[in-house]
Amino acid sequence: MKKVLITGAAGFLGSHLCDRFIKEGYKVIGMDNFITGDKKNIAHLSNNPNFDFIDHDVSEYVKFDGELDYILHFASPASPIDYLKIPIQTLKVGSLGTHNLLGLAKAKRARMLIASTSEVYGDPLVHPQTEDYYGNVNTIGPRGVYDEAKRFQESITMAYHRFHGVETRIVRIFNTYGPRMRLNDGRVIPAFMGQALRGEDLTIFGDGSQTRSFCYVDDQVEGIYRLLLSDYVEPVNIGNPHEISIKDFAEEIIKLTGTTQKVIYQDLPVNDPMQRQPDITLAKKLLGWEPKVDRAEGMKITYDYFKSLTEEELYKSEHKDFSGFINK
Repeated sequence: MKKVLITGAAGFLGSHLCDRFIKEGYKVIGMDNFITGDKKNIAHLSNNPNFDFIDHDVSEYVKFDGELDYILHFASPASPIDYLKIPIQTLKVGSLGTHNLLGLAKAKRARMLIASTSEVYGDPLVHPQTEDYYGNVNTIGPRGVYDEAKRFQESITMAYHRFHGVETRIVRIFNTYGPRMRLNDGRVIPAFMGQALRGEDLTIFGDGSQTRSFCYVDDQVEGIYRLLLSDYVEPVNIGNPHEISIKDFAEEIIKLTGTTQKVIYQDLPVNDPMQRQPDITLAKKLLGWEPKVDRAEGMKITYDYFKSLTEEELYKSEHKDFSGFINK
């Protein structure tokens, strides 16, 4: 039985990856420090003999006894609320955390896949975004802590591949959604759905003309799985190329949820990208992959998940207390 270490295992994507690899017959070791993850995302795996869990911050030295075949590095704050609240931790998990795990991959002769992001393209001047586009990123802006952590993560990963011969893979993830997202994480889908469920007005930042492309989590996991097992070492976009404006998307959410609340507009955050659309030509060619779940189907599943949350979860504070981590 092959072993895979998945960091960020209690997060949205990480927990779905744990499920997939267990289903495929792997021994999964999950790792998380719960700074943004949630224990309930992996609670269903607690008695599974093919799942072990380690409570650890990968920004600290990572020790693992025994053999290891694969490492998937998905530990990182991934929403604006999180990485603006804990910027140092965001930078550290992308730099020190990646360095620690690459060292482990080298020692274990394991293949390592890192979770990069469409944010490496910044506010793109090329549309749609192809893997050979270098991006348009403000290194000192408030979003720079996330964007640059991921760009550095790609650089050190390729350095370990070229200098040490470590087998590496890089996935650039575009907006992904589905069950286990946090309602209060600041991203547009949980934000809109949470507001609809609480009877609040839907908030659009800017004039709503900015675009996003949403990929359902099962499709994303399938692309990641195929990339890990491929022979390609350079970055690959995994996302859904069906683009929609935020204003039109808000109308879709109103229709889906049946809310009678209105849409309100607030100022656009600094460096918020105006366009997000992946070019997935490379993924189609290399992996035979493209998304299968259409947005209407995926949104209904996601909305049903949010409707199943308790009233406490629905109304809990939007901001966690990270005071104990700020200087760590």
